[in-house]
Amino acid sequence: MELTRRSFTAMTGGAALTLALAPGAAQAAAAAEPAAADGAPHTVAFDKYSMVIDGRRVVLWSGEIHPYRLPSPSLWRDVLQKLRANGYNAISIYVAWNYHSSAPGTYDFTGVRDLGLFLRMAAEAGLYVILRPGPYINAEVDGGGFPGWLTTTAGTARTADPTYLGHVDEWLTAVDAIARGHLYTNGQGTVVLYQLENEYAAHISDASGRDYLAHLYAKVRADGIDVPLFHNDKGRNGYWVPGSFPTGDESGRYLYAFDGYPSPSGNPPDWGYFGSGGAKGGSTASPQTPGFVAEFGGGWFDPWGGAEFGGKGYEESRRTRDAAYERRFYLTNLANGIKIHNVYMTFGGTSWGWLPAPVVYTSYDYGAAIDEARNATSKLTPMHQLGELVQSVPDFAMLDRAQDVAASDPRVRVYHLANPETGAHFYVLRNDTTAAVDCTLPLATPAGEFTAPVTVGARDATLLATGIRLGRRTLLHTTAQPMLQLTVGRQDIAVLTGRTGYPVEAAIACAEKPRVTVLDGDATTAYENGALTVRAGLSGLTRVLIEGGGSQTPLLLLLADDEASSRLWRHSTPSGPVLVRGPALSRTASLHGATIRLTGDTIEDCEVEIWAPRGIRQAAWNDRHLPLRSTRSGSLISRTDLPGVPQVPLPELTGWRHAPENPESAADFDDSDWTQATRTTSHSTTPVPAGQPVLFADDYGFHYGDVWYRGRFDDATAANTVSLSYSAGTQGLLMAWLDGEPLGTHRLPVPAKAQDTQGTWTATAAFAVPEALRTAAPHTLSVLVRRMAHEEDGGARDSHKAARGLTAAVVPGAPVTWRIKGATGTEDRVRGPLNAGGLYGERTGWHLPGFDDHAWASGSAPGRRQGVSWQRTTFALRVDEQVDASIGLHLDDDASRAYRVQIFLNGWNLGQYINDVGPQHTFVLPNGLLRTRGRNTLALAVLSDGTTEAGPAEVSLKLLGSAAGGVRVDPVSSPGL
Repeated sequence: MELTRRSFTAMTGGAALTLALAPGAAQAAAAAEPAAADGAPHTVAFDKYSMVIDGRRVVLWSGEIHPYRLPSPSLWRDVLQKLRANGYNAISIYVAWNYHSSAPGTYDFTGVRDLGLFLRMAAEAGLYVILRPGPYINAEVDGGGFPGWLTTTAGTARTADPTYLGHVDEWLTAVDAIARGHLYTNGQGTVVLYQLENEYAAHISDASGRDYLAHLYAKVRADGIDVPLFHNDKGRNGYWVPGSFPTGDESGRYLYAFDGYPSPSGNPPDWGYFGSGGAKGGSTASPQTPGFVAEFGGGWFDPWGGAEFGGKGYEESRRTRDAAYERRFYLTNLANGIKIHNVYMTFGGTSWGWLPAPVVYTSYDYGAAIDEARNATSKLTPMHQLGELVQSVPDFAMLDRAQDVAASDPRVRVYHLANPETGAHFYVLRNDTTAAVDCTLPLATPAGEFTAPVTVGARDATLLATGIRLGRRTLLHTTAQPMLQLTVGRQDIAVLTGRTGYPVEAAIACAEKPRVTVLDGDATTAYENGALTVRAGLSGLTRVLIEGGGSQTPLLLLLADDEASSRLWRHSTPSGPVLVRGPALSRTASLHGATIRLTGDTIEDCEVEIWAPRGIRQAAWNDRHLPLRSTRSGSLISRTDLPGVPQVPLPELTGWRHAPENPESAADFDDSDWTQATRTTSHSTTPVPAGQPVLFADDYGFHYGDVWYRGRFDDATAANTVSLSYSAGTQGLLMAWLDGEPLGTHRLPVPAKAQDTQGTWTATAAFAVPEALRTAAPHTLSVLVRRMAHEEDGGARDSHKAARGLTAAVVPGAPVTWRIKGATGTEDRVRGPLNAGGLYGERTGWHLPGFDDHAWASGSAPGRRQGVSWQRTTFALRVDEQVDASIGLHLDDDASRAYRVQIFLNGWNLGQYINDVGPQHTFVLPNGLLRTRGRNTLALAVLSDGTTEAGPAEVSLKLLGSAAGGVRVDPVSSPGL
């Protein structure tokens, strides 16, 4: 039958793809072109080997990034370009329901919430998108992404309960209307996969779970989402594989995926080749879909107190899950047949405002390859190498497990894979010991078996290949790891890479003796029996030019150590590929007549070398003319170095003003406009105490941040103590005053580990009542509760509905009537519901630019008092417009001082600092929110228990990274009063 675009779109099972892919398709395919929203219809399908996009096999090499954790849309482009430049061809994103919805039926996709803009930028960067809109996402965010208002609704979440599904349908209607306009199938975007729910390990065997996923499937399809759908199993359990719930969709456009977060101190799990063997269900449960890791650990999150990493923060996560970890674990995944590989996180970002779940602090750096300040780390190098490999070596997309082979040293584990169509072979060598191992390995090559000498580093891994194409020539074998192969102008270029100092060799088939020139570096060559062998020790960039030998097209062989490979940047243009060497980052390349225009970043002075299509004679770097000369490598190189980044001076923070706050604690405070706490029933999972009103903050519409209570009673003669029960999450606290006199503060503890939350989120505080206040007269009890966040609902038990705020109050001998005040989340439509809570200063604009603080006292020391104090200042920055400077706010003090600080920059709540808990002391101030060429307002809300002096001793700006280049940054709207 003739396979048209329309019939191919409908036929996404294995049989359909057998027809779609002609024999040898993997061999014939060139390096995959980047994704693009080109307006043309496209096909997105899969078989047991890989995704098949427009009839071409594609291995998705994806990085997780959350737009809601970077509240500056201009910087989305920066991170997306960095991902694409460093070898990623896809990204995965959660869409957080709570971030976009402040009330039922209200959905905001504007400003920092502009999902459509983000998806357009992803397409412009050439990245496929894996879209994950929940409705539940977990992600260490408040309520697992459920909006605060959902806590007050009837119905059990994450089930087929009709009330819950009604709210879910509203959410999906809103998000799918945007997603539909960015599907790759219609040419309007690059979304190629769509996730249903998230790590849904509950209700596996009951009808409610099956009906729930079936409903989500049907809803998403009805909304016009026609790309393949999937669910991510929390582990390799075989949960929710194709056929486990009804879809009503005969096309079979549904994949099985799973998540994995192994300990870096352990060895990579070996669970067998996906779909054809292994010890656990997830390996074999879905034999007709490609291996798909929807989340694999690119780091780990850190709890309050930093116990996960010994108080060292995310740098320790980055150290334990370093470049060698990535090679060892990710290459094992590839050896096990994973063809859709998503690293969680690749850029973590910031859980700003009241976004973080109770277990985590503000930074969500995660120890990721790109740090919270958008700096490239050493972890990007193996990601760059592997990403380019799976894109430029098409044989990799179709592999079977081949005959087992053994290295000469048993400490090295070997995985052998082969392409059934092309005959290419791949070998993953893994060393789990703490010493480097030299060994030999028999390789199957087109010229017969070859015994290769190989060095595998300590707790490291490498990949070898035989029989792959290097342009018009065949690589017989290599002991280096292939990274790139492309044809530029009149020559082929191949890049092989590995660790500095390691000996490597590569043998290339040549029908006759070629002309060989070592252009740079120290290499030896030999020709024998139709094979040219090149040997070198990896050091910088070794260049070997191979001409003739039966081919009219020269081959430039580049042997690059890790550092050299990290400065090689591949671009695609309509006239063919471009390769750039030298700068810290090459973002984009475009051709204009005889000129190539490049954009990118430099940190130190460097030359720029360009391999470009024929006819290119001139170049521009960031719109500046770049004089060039030609080289024997077939490249153009800059006659002068590009300058590095100039120094970025930062001002001292002076001119502070401060003022006490919390007038709500005073006996005569007017609370007549506060909400009366008169409810008697709740949908919360927290029981309402018998004989008491509902005091839960959510039931009165106050979902985020601090909440105030004022209770009145007429007789305190029997009140020796006041007993206040509350629920607030890790490091939540409660403060109480009676008739304006402080009774004390109670704090919830810090768990020992991120997972250790049992018993840390609720407590009862008993305060002694001073004898002078035990009178038969009217009294006012003021209570401030800092609730940190709603619980996540990973177990599908409605955990997000656990109460926040006061849960019960007992004043012996006296009934109490209550009023309550907090933030509704609708006060600031630009910054959104998660920005500000219910402090008096937040309710009256003390955190906003334009607030008149001239009546405040000079200085920055709030002193010693229970309650809230504020301090404010302004500062101006004059960063060169050609410089991308990432700047943070650093706070520090004697660790024995007990206080915490909310940080507001130009009205945006960028974090919470807890001085005596930590571990975070530096908070990223994203450009766009931060005016790098203008004036900024900094406001600090200091909350203290009154037992120590409060207010940070040190508050300073800190340069976290800088580069000459960057992207254009537009100011983010930051309205004042």
